[in-house]
Amino acid sequence: MPMKSSLLVTPLALTLLCGSAAAIDAPPPYGWSTSAELGAISTSGNTVGTSVTGKIDAKQELPDFSNEYILAGYFKDEQITNEDGSKSRQRSAQRYSVSGKTAYKLMEDNDRLFALATHVNDKFGAYTTYSTVGVGYGTRLYSAENLTIDGELGPGYFRGERSTGETENGMTVRAAGSLKWRLSESALFSQLVTVERGTSNTHSTAETSLSTKINTTMQMKAAFSVRSDTSVPDDKKNTDTQTSVTLVYSF
Repeated sequence: MPMKSSLLVTPLALTLLCGSAAAIDAPPPYGWSTSAELGAISTSGNTVGTSVTGKIDAKQELPDFSNEYILAGYFKDEQITNEDGSKSRQRSAQRYSVSGKTAYKLMEDNDRLFALATHVNDKFGAYTTYSTVGVGYGTRLYSAENLTIDGELGPGYFRGERSTGETENGMTVRAAGSLKWRLSESALFSQLVTVERGTSNTHSTAETSLSTKINTTMQMKAAFSVRSDTSVPDDKKNTDTQTSVTLVYSF
């Protein structure tokens, strides 16, 4: 997986070159902060196709609560040649996800109790739908001038429908981690990992990204994401990956 390796090596090289880096962004003021990102690739010639990826991330800071709502989607169309020689467009990837999370701030800084709900619809995935709810405790595990690591742990419940039509549900244990590394005033490296372990399947997601500021509201983001399930039908693979380059607008 060369893209993942390059994303991991790049921030280290930048840090050695830049020396001391700017501090991690201060907590946002009370109110809303929203970012929207979009990336698209269109090919022509011997290979004809279009892929689009997008995401909206809205966060709300209140004196006692932090709320976050995320909507993301990925679509890919390809041109195929039929048996009679004619050409047609065919959807080869279609996935969207929505999630909502609320966290109650405790007395200690960055300690909180949270509740969340997520839903993923993946037309071509091992699970065509996958929904979870969960509660738990989150805290800051490490904090430095330019680096923070946060962790979450708690129980949950999932319901999923396999591509074979079978339905599964049951209790899970969810663990999540978030790393943010400020390389400079304009560059941020992020790593997000979530693992949900149930009785019949372990579902995990991860995203490695590097963002650079273009101006006060625009950023360029390169990301490598992984989705994995330990129990899948025989005709499906355990792991799906996606490499993307997107423009991010914050407002």
